[in-house]
Amino acid sequence: MKAIRFPHYGEPADVLTVTELPVPQPGAREVRLKIRFSPINPSDLLYVRGHYSGVTPHFPAGAGFEGVAVVDAVGPDVEGLSVGQRVFARNSAGGNWAQYAVVPAEKAWPVPDDVPDEQTASFMINPATALLMVRHVLAVPRGEWLLQSAASGELGRMIIRLAKHDGIKTINVVRRRDAAQELTDLGADAVIVSGEGPIDEQVHNIVGPQGVGFAIDPVAGQIGTEIFRSLSEDGHMLLYGSLSGQGISVGDDPRLTLSGRRTLEVYWLGYWLPRLDKSGFFAPDRPAIPQLIDEIIELIRAGILNTSPGEKFGLDDIRTAVTEAESAGHDGKVFLAPN
Repeated sequence: MKAIRFPHYGEPADVLTVTELPVPQPGAREVRLKIRFSPINPSDLLYVRGHYSGVTPHFPAGAGFEGVAVVDAVGPDVEGLSVGQRVFARNSAGGNWAQYAVVPAEKAWPVPDDVPDEQTASFMINPATALLMVRHVLAVPRGEWLLQSAASGELGRMIIRLAKHDGIKTINVVRRRDAAQELTDLGADAVIVSGEGPIDEQVHNIVGPQGVGFAIDPVAGQIGTEIFRSLSEDGHMLLYGSLSGQGISVGDDPRLTLSGRRTLEVYWLGYWLPRLDKSGFFAPDRPAIPQLIDEIIELIRAGILNTSPGEKFGLDDIRTAVTEAESAGHDGKVFLAPN
């Protein structure tokens, strides 16, 4: 079979290559999957660059954390899955950028037929992150303000639609003024451009000197610092990435560090998924992840947590694909189609 591998950390377009490997065999409580589509997410590319904490590759390593697939073979002691079933495949170690992948059976979840392949392939990383951050970790009440950066990306657009659905007002930070109208049409209450002045000053012009109660940021660096400065005295901020490659400075302004009780918290999906049963976010009468999946399916059907499908590439075009996935203004989520 063909599979994407990288021999060491580096720029994805430089280190990702197509490799011929034996088709893997499933072991006990495992299934082999024939991959239909796997998205190219920012977390995948951070992993290839060596900037993604929590997952340590064993080189040469595979990539691709999620996807849609068909069960191709079932190992011993597997219950509830059968050959031919279409599933969402969560590959925690990376490896879905391949024609076939083996994953624990508990990480392959059947999805209803009316959820299209492109939505199923992108089922967990963005939709679950949007849902968990907004509804559960922050638990933003109706009528409150939520500030987010990187708002024009796929996840940012999901958060705008989810917030509108839940009665939450959003302020959305973008880099380009020409993105503002599109986000307004999606339901954004306010859009500000990071290059048109300090974010905190622009936010205070919208909501007043008290600031916002809730914020989320995947950028860090100066943008993250200015978002933290936009918080109210008891505001809560989630940092779920570091696209700038820099940290956040929260201690250089005595007005923020010596008053109130602002909270800056790291959010990582890989932390929350194993802990959902004990989180209190879901009803205790059945496992939490199936409840999370049901909630995501409902919101995909409602057009709220939908992924915008972009261009699809075969494995042989991996370098073009990862370049397209990070190009400014590219249209929709880029997918690999291994088969």
